[in-house]
Amino acid sequence: MAWNIGANDVANAMGTSVGSGALTLKRAVIIAAILEFSGAFFFGSRVSETVQSGIINADMFTSDPRTLVYGMLAALASAGIWLQVASYYGWPVSTTHSIVGAIVGFGAVVGGLEAVKWGEVGFIFSSWILSPVLGGILGYYIFNIIRKKVFYAQHPFAAAQQFTPFLVFIVIFILALVLTFEGLQNLHLEMNSLQKTLLAVGLAGCGSLISYFLVNRMSPLIPEKTPLVAYGPHVSTELEQARQHLQSVKKATEGELRYHVSLLVEEVEGLENSLHQKQEIDHTHSENLKVEQIFSYLQIMSACMMAFAHGANDVANAIGPLSAAVAILTTGIFAVDTPVPTWALALGGVGIVIGLATWGWRVMETIGKKITELTPSRGFAAEFGAATTIVLASRLGLPVSTTHTLVGAVLGVGFARGLEAVNLNTTRDILVSWVVTVPLGAILAILLFYPIQALFSS
Repeated sequence: MAWNIGANDVANAMGTSVGSGALTLKRAVIIAAILEFSGAFFFGSRVSETVQSGIINADMFTSDPRTLVYGMLAALASAGIWLQVASYYGWPVSTTHSIVGAIVGFGAVVGGLEAVKWGEVGFIFSSWILSPVLGGILGYYIFNIIRKKVFYAQHPFAAAQQFTPFLVFIVIFILALVLTFEGLQNLHLEMNSLQKTLLAVGLAGCGSLISYFLVNRMSPLIPEKTPLVAYGPHVSTELEQARQHLQSVKKATEGELRYHVSLLVEEVEGLENSLHQKQEIDHTHSENLKVEQIFSYLQIMSACMMAFAHGANDVANAIGPLSAAVAILTTGIFAVDTPVPTWALALGGVGIVIGLATWGWRVMETIGKKITELTPSRGFAAEFGAATTIVLASRLGLPVSTTHTLVGAVLGVGFARGLEAVNLNTTRDILVSWVVTVPLGAILAILLFYPIQALFSS
């Protein structure tokens, strides 16, 4: 299961970086291996507890706890088989969907409908809907902010030099804050909330200063006054000012004059919308290439954040059921508050790393190239939005789907450039795979449960 998580979901962490050209496949695998394992080992226990005990009511199996063991084994096998098939064909399906669907399937059939914690399951399902929406919204607005502050500036390279330290500070601060508050619990470091916050601010500040000195050592490739877009940002600014002046005139007039001014306001607003649609960035321009080089470094940073967040969240899909089974086999009972073994976190992390190093390239192409055309700046916006969503979900103990979240963020970046920038056929296929995964995981788990029970109970 962990092997297939690495093989399939690695695309969620590194697919955009490889697709935009910020990282080669080899470097992506090395970086992801380190960060995926770190996230799984230091931060994976909280979500694992949700998968371990938050989906089905273990009290229904107290008379025969081994039945729960067989069910967890069936769930792991079910999800692993489906992910094996999906990874082979390069389909970016949700590992979280697979394992939760499998657990619900065997729990409802073996323990009855009352064995499933439908309230918790509904909460988890709602997170699957909210995560791509939130990821999409964040990706959309982050990319629009980058486009407005950098690419639409009069001097994009100088704007990027000024804006980059701020972005670095935000990225490092979010990761460091979540890490210090929750992720280092396995190291038993005693720090109060103020100390943890100050540590996060310090790390973010250091990273921001380093980025400031690095980007300011770079120099633009062309003279600053070369026009970069067919419609410069000053045109949009002038139209906005004209619209505001006309609005003031409209408020100060009445009757026929007010009517004519209203028509002018509508015409200017329509012209503004038309201009925004046509104002496409020329990413082949030499200065914008230099700006994209800066964002390629930022995307590597956000990819590291994404890989860490992915390891923290998705290791639960493998070791949650494993931890439940081990607890029953070693103690004879299943306690909801059973801690997740450290060796299980390490085992899940190693499995993810092996999976991404072997078959991970198969799914990367779909996320990185087939949804929308990505550049380092677009990939950074998508990864930043997705990673922020995922680390917050991990902090809350929600087993959200990294596939849902990143696809939502990539779509958000694509929609920021217009509907025509998104491959709707690929998007449709991905949505269908999401719908199919849950019932398929449940059916496979039910079919596998009875042979496993017969084998080990005989």
